[in-house]
Amino acid sequence: MTDRDDFLRWVGTELQAAERALHDGDPAPRRALWSRREPVSLLGAWYNGVGQADVDTLFTALAGRFSDCTDYRIEVLSCDVVGDAAYTAAFEHIAAAVDGERRVYTLRATQAYRREDGAWRVVHRHGDLVQQ
Repeated sequence: MTDRDDFLRWVGTELQAAERALHDGDPAPRRALWSRREPVSLLGAWYNGVGQADVDTLFTALAGRFSDCTDYRIEVLSCDVVGDAAYTAAFEHIAAAVDGERRVYTLRATQAYRREDGAWRVVHRHGDLVQQ
């Protein structure tokens, strides 16, 4: 199995489960998969953050808006692994309540990762809503 295969397995299991938890109101699994080393950054549809404190605050705020996730699926469009760095460009298909209102929507997200102590960690995310 290649590094890319291992990475994609992680994306489809651990990362997908953490993102689903966030969309069900729990930020802890997502935070656990993000790097604790600077720099980290997030450019999102609602919030932006640079640095650990911003990212922590942002995850808590996002989780407070989400609940009742009934579906979350990552559709990887492109990815690569080079040494201890990787990226994904993906659609994220989601069915969850946002601010108490049931919604079905798709995000497009590009993420950068680095391998730290043998484990993949997210270091950057840029995501926005796909307009239908």
